[in-house]
Amino acid sequence: MRIIAGKARGTKLYTLEGENTRPTLDRVKESLFNIIQNKIQNSIFLDLFSGSGAIGLEAISRGAEKVILCDKSKEACMIIKKNIEKTHFLENIELYQTDFKDVLTNKIHEKLDIIFLDPPYKTDFAIEAIKLVLQKDLLKENAIIIVETDDSNRILEKLENLDCEVEDIRKYGRAYLIFLKRI
Repeated sequence: MRIIAGKARGTKLYTLEGENTRPTLDRVKESLFNIIQNKIQNSIFLDLFSGSGAIGLEAISRGAEKVILCDKSKEACMIIKKNIEKTHFLENIELYQTDFKDVLTNKIHEKLDIIFLDPPYKTDFAIEAIKLVLQKDLLKENAIIIVETDDSNRILEKLENLDCEVEDIRKYGRAYLIFLKRI
């Protein structure tokens, strides 16, 4: 896994060992950033289930003003810290080793431009996170939320009663990226 573009282009990132995390594939990451490239510059970007931090670090490499990374796992946060040091982006990153609900409820005190949600696939964490984001009014006017999932139908069904609408859905093998905006 590596940084694809920007200031840290080509930097190889450390990854987590084992089955507990599922990194976003480089081809999915590249497509994601091609789609949102015009929104990244000077943005505030939240990568809520960060794993190795690859998505957030890609965002900062491509010109995000600030990236907030969060993962509950101590091992994941240790890898993220190593990747932050390797990419030299320490000043522009906030890292939290805590539950996503704690970050959304207590740690974010500014409006966000882009939120990337890649929780464990069989959970409802993405829906819970979106509900909290909307409830706490954490989105700037033209902000987007991106959900990575392997079951788009389940996610879309649960989104029906929320104040957001689907702008786009992309499929990459088993993974789907669902792009949302607030209504």
